[in-house]
Amino acid sequence: MKQFVVRAYDGAGMLYKRMEVHPRHLEGMERMKEHVICAGGLLDDEGKMKGSMLMMEFENREQLDEYLANEPYVIEHVWEEIEVERINLVIR
Repeated sequence: MKQFVVRAYDGAGMLYKRMEVHPRHLEGMERMKEHVICAGGLLDDEGKMKGSMLMMEFENREQLDEYLANEPYVIEHVWEEIEVERINLVIR
């Protein structure tokens, strides 16, 4: 299995849309829980959500890309910028 860190940043003014889509995002994360190592929201200096960080595990990058293509925050255009990097997870 390969591990990945995903940093996804919301578009400007997307906090309301994020909160509207949030229940569907959590449902999707629940279905993908065998692939999720850890996940959480990225916060700005005022403590407001500005994006997400996911550490996930898949057989390959194509499986991660398939997940992202079906992620509600992607479909609903909440996430504007997505960065993906492979990681070598040492401690779980």
